[in-house]
Amino acid sequence: MHAQPPPDDAHVVVEDVPTVRVHHPSDLLGAVLSVVGIVLVLALATYAPNTTTGVAEDVQGFATILARILFVPVQGLEAVLVLVVPLAVLAELAIRRLGRQVLEVVAAALVGVLLNEAIRFVVVHWATEDLAVALSIRDDGDWLLTLPPAFALVTALLTVAGPRGRRRTVDWSWSVLWITAGVLLITARVSLPGLVISLLVGRVAGMGVRYLSGVQSERAYGRALIAGIRRAGLQPARLSRVADDTTDADAERLAQREGTPPVELDGTPAARALTRATGHRVYQLTTDAGEELDVVVIDGDRQVVGGLARMWRSIRMRGLEGRSVVSLRQATSRAALLAYAARAAGVRTPRLLSIAEAEDSMLLVQERPGAAVPLADLPPERLTDELLQEIWAQLRLAHAAGVAHRALTSGVVLVDDLVGRPVVWITGWEQGDVASSELARRMDVTQLVAMLALRVGADRAIESAAAVLPDHGIATVGPLLQTIALPRETREEMRAHKQVLADLRTALVARLPEASVEPEQLVRFGARTVVTILLTVVAIFAIFASINVEEIGEALAESDWRWSVLAFGLGMSTLVSAALAFVAFSPVKLPVWRATLVQTAATFVALAAPAGIGPAALNLRMLTKRGVSGPLSAATVALVQVSQFVVTVALLLGLTIVSGSNESPLPISPAVLIAVGIVAALVGASLLVPRVRQWVLAKSLPTLRRTWPRLIEVLGQPWRLALAIGGNLAMTLGYILAFDACLQALNQDATLIQVALVYLAGNTAGALIPTPGGMGTVELALAGTLASVTGINLGVATSIAVLFRALTYWLRIPFGWAAMRFLQRRGEL
Repeated sequence: MHAQPPPDDAHVVVEDVPTVRVHHPSDLLGAVLSVVGIVLVLALATYAPNTTTGVAEDVQGFATILARILFVPVQGLEAVLVLVVPLAVLAELAIRRLGRQVLEVVAAALVGVLLNEAIRFVVVHWATEDLAVALSIRDDGDWLLTLPPAFALVTALLTVAGPRGRRRTVDWSWSVLWITAGVLLITARVSLPGLVISLLVGRVAGMGVRYLSGVQSERAYGRALIAGIRRAGLQPARLSRVADDTTDADAERLAQREGTPPVELDGTPAARALTRATGHRVYQLTTDAGEELDVVVIDGDRQVVGGLARMWRSIRMRGLEGRSVVSLRQATSRAALLAYAARAAGVRTPRLLSIAEAEDSMLLVQERPGAAVPLADLPPERLTDELLQEIWAQLRLAHAAGVAHRALTSGVVLVDDLVGRPVVWITGWEQGDVASSELARRMDVTQLVAMLALRVGADRAIESAAAVLPDHGIATVGPLLQTIALPRETREEMRAHKQVLADLRTALVARLPEASVEPEQLVRFGARTVVTILLTVVAIFAIFASINVEEIGEALAESDWRWSVLAFGLGMSTLVSAALAFVAFSPVKLPVWRATLVQTAATFVALAAPAGIGPAALNLRMLTKRGVSGPLSAATVALVQVSQFVVTVALLLGLTIVSGSNESPLPISPAVLIAVGIVAALVGASLLVPRVRQWVLAKSLPTLRRTWPRLIEVLGQPWRLALAIGGNLAMTLGYILAFDACLQALNQDATLIQVALVYLAGNTAGALIPTPGGMGTVELALAGTLASVTGINLGVATSIAVLFRALTYWLRIPFGWAAMRFLQRRGEL
C-alpha cells in the first residue's frame, strides 16, 4: 500500500499495512478487574454488612446540610444523567461521523442495563436475605433494592465513547455522573454497595464491547510516522515496513476493504529477527542523503501486557527485581538506556541515533547492522569455533560493564563477515539490566550455552565457553540449566530437542567434575503450587463453613482436663514414634531429634496436603538434602508407609485375639457380615478379569520393586527392623490410646478393640478422601463409626471426635509451623 501524504510529503514513499482497529489488552484487563470488584463488593455486602452500611450512614449524615445548599433538585440531576448526557454524547459522535462508534456506544449501554438487571434478578430470587438488605435502602419502612440501571447505562456509554481529552461531551458527562452519584448516596436514594456494583457493571459492559469490537488505532502511521522521523532530525525518502507475524493478516484485511491486491512486505534478515525478538514494529528507512537505517516503533497499546508479563516473571522468579515499566515513555527510556550502555561497554550493537514521539507511539532510529544475518539462519558449516568464541567475547564485554541481556536467543545474535573473519552483533537489549545482579549474568551465560548447544551440540557449546570464560564462571551454569531460565524462543526449540539440557549437564560434569548440576530453586511458586493453595483455601473455607468452631471450645470445656492433657501428650508422642521408624529405615544416619522435628513440621504441611502426603514429602526432602539419591529416597519413604500399613493391620488382628471373649466385641449384624462377604466376593471375582488384574499389578508392582531391595537390606539388620516395628506400633497405639482418653474425658466407655476400629476407620477415610489433613472427613468418619460401633449418642460421639481432632491435630499445627521455620533456616528442608 502506498500512503497518500500531503503535498509536502509527496516525495516520501511509504510501504505499510496500518492496523485500523486495535483490540487493547488493557480493556480486557479492565473488564476482568471490574468483575473482580463486583465479586468483592458482593462479598463485603454479605460478610461485612456493618462496614458498608456504616460508610453509607456516615456520608448520609450530610443530607440535612446538603438540602439547604442544593439548589438543583435531585430529580433534575437524574434527568440530566439519563437524558441529556446520552443525547449529547451521541450527537457529538454523529457530528464527527463516527457511525460505528455510535452503534458500539448504544450496544454497550444496552449490555450494561441487561447485566445490571440480571444481577438484580439473581439477588431478588436466589441471594441470601443479608445480601439483599445490604443492597437496599429503607423506603416507608420497607426495604427497596437499589441497583440503579441508569448508572450502568451511562458508565458503559462513556467508557466506549472515547477518552475525556478528545471528546468534550465525555469530559463533562463524567463529572455529571460522579456528582449525581454523590448526591444520591448522601440523600440515601441509593445504597453504597448497589451504586458501586452498577458503576462496575457499566465498566464491564463498556470495556468488554471495546475489547471485542476494537477501538480506532492511535498508533503512528503514514503522515504521523513521517512527521515523527522528521522530528528525530532526519529527512525520509522511503519507509518500508518489515514483515512480521501480523502484517499478512493486516494486508489481507486492507486488500479486502480497498479492493486492491495485498501488499507484500519483506525486510532484511536482521530486521525480521529484530521484530521477532522485540515484538515491536520495525521499518527500514532510507533518508534523502542515502543513509540506510532502521526505525523501531514502540506502540503504547502494547505496554500494559508487556509490563504485566515482566512483573509476573519478576514475582515468580527468585533474584529478579520487579519491573513496573508500563507507560510508553518508561519503556522507550529503558530501551534507550540499555542501547547506550551496551554500546558504551564496547559491545557491537546498532548505534541509537535519535528518539521521537508520534501519536501513541515512540520512534527509535538506529543504525542498520550491515548485511548481518541472525545466527538461526546460518548454515552449520559457518558455525566455526572462531565464531563461537567471538559471540562469547561480546557477552563478556557486556558483563564486564555490569550489563546483562536476559533474553539471548538465536534471533538477537547477528553474524556478518569482514575480510573473511566473523563479526558478531548483539541486538534486542530492551529486557536487559544495567548494574545487573550476578544471577542475571549467570542466566545470560546459561541462555547462550543452551542456544549454542541446540546448534553445535553440548560438547562444543561448553568448550566454546571455556575458551573465553574462567572455569568458575562455567561451573555456575549447572544449577541454572532449566527451561524456566531460558527465553521463550529457546524453550520452544528445547521442546523438540529435550535431550539437550541433559547432554549439557553431562558435558559440564565431564569437563569440571566438581561442578554442581543440582537445579537451583529459581521459581518461587509454580502452577501446581497455585492450584494447591487455591484448593487449600477452598477446603478451609468449606470446613469452617460446615464445622462450628465453638463446638471445639464446648468439647474442651465439657471434658475432664486431665484426660485431655493425657490425650494431647499421647498425640505428641506419636511424632517421636514416627521419627523412630523413619530413622530405622533411613540409608543414612539421622538424628532422632531432627527426624522428630520433620514429623512435627508435617503437621503444619498437612494444612495444604491430603492426609499422609505431608510426612512423606518432608521425609523425602530431608533425605535428598542429605545427599541420598532420588530413587533410594523414594524407596525409603515408600517402605516407611508400607510398614505403617502392615503394622496397623497386624495390630488390629492382635487386639481382636487379645480381647479373648467368646462374644464378638463388635455389634456386627448378620446383614453387615453378608454385605462384607458379597464385597469380598466381588473383589475376588474382579481379579479374575485380565484388565483389572493388570491394573492392580501396575499399581502395586512399582512400589514393591522400589521397596523390596531396601526391605532386604533392613531385614539383614535386626535392630533396624525392631526399631521400625516398635516405632510404627507405638505411633498407632499412641493415637488409639489418645482416642480412648478422649472417650474417658467425656465419661464414655468402649473396649480397646472398638476404639481401635473407630480410629482406624477415621484415619482410613482421611487418607481415601483427599482433603487437606483429612479435615472434615476424619471427624465425620470418627463420629459416625463411634456411634454405630459403640451405640454412643451421635451428638456425644461428635463431641468426642472433635475433641480428639482438636488435641491431636489442630493444637499441633503451631508446633509444626515453628518446626518448619527452624528446619528451613537450618537448611534441612
